[in-house]
Amino acid sequence: MIISFDIGGTAIKGGIARSETDIVPLGRRPTPRDDFAAFVETLRGIIAETGEQPNGIALSIAGVVDPDTQRLICANIPCIHERTLGADLEAELGLPVLIANDADCFAMAEAGLGAGRGHRIVFGAILGTGVGGGLVADGRLVNEAGGFAGEWGHGPIIASAAGDPPVAIPAYACGCGQKGCVDTVGGARGLERLHKTLHDLDLASEEIIAQWRHGEQKATRTIDVYVDLVASPLALTINITGATIVPVGGGLSNVEPLLAELDHAVRARILRKFDRPLVVRSECRIEPGLIGAALLGLKAEAAA
Repeated sequence: MIISFDIGGTAIKGGIARSETDIVPLGRRPTPRDDFAAFVETLRGIIAETGEQPNGIALSIAGVVDPDTQRLICANIPCIHERTLGADLEAELGLPVLIANDADCFAMAEAGLGAGRGHRIVFGAILGTGVGGGLVADGRLVNEAGGFAGEWGHGPIIASAAGDPPVAIPAYACGCGQKGCVDTVGGARGLERLHKTLHDLDLASEEIIAQWRHGEQKATRTIDVYVDLVASPLALTINITGATIVPVGGGLSNVEPLLAELDHAVRARILRKFDRPLVVRSECRIEPGLIGAALLGLKAEAAA
């Protein structure tokens, strides 16, 4: 039995996994962001609730493990940021610990139990507040030892002009320290940023999408530019990885007409031609972080 955790800046959610088809969510507790001892006790408390001793624990975290140092980069939870968290938790809890990025866990969940079932190479894309991704090949997460594979949201790649007719796009500053990243335009905040640039209007992403779906001219222009900007780097990612399915998660994945537009644009720009949807809505709609972490933990336990 594995206990998986989805660690967010607001809440920690747990789950019990006995097999790939037997993953049961547990409760959720507030995340202690500034107190490592309290963080450990929260995990210990959830483990105790099960009344069983697990074979190990697996964590999905909105952060990245450096594959060289095994230190976790997780700025939104200061008490675990820059720790060798796996080793620290193993010492505290006396259990094997596996840690993975939340986008990687999403990709793993989709490859194992979601839209990626039956596909050899699955690229899971996150279009939420920002942009993320994870890559699974032959049922194995590429980032099993940590690392940055799948992070298509970062790098100075955004086109300097987009849309029909083309309009100039600034190289927006990104939180990663670079300029012109997909993350600056591809998520919900990026969509709002584009609308402000194009029309000098401050609107929430939900309102922009609602107006677009009703045919409003300015919102339609914003979506045209958005799709043009996001489709090219996603197409390049697919060409490089050879992915044959791209499940999409995050808030914008709920807008199926937007995914259809993005899918059409991406398929027109890749080398391999598909006569079926390639960029699709994810199927693991509830707790993909828990599911992905559980699958990784179960695989690690089986290999031990």
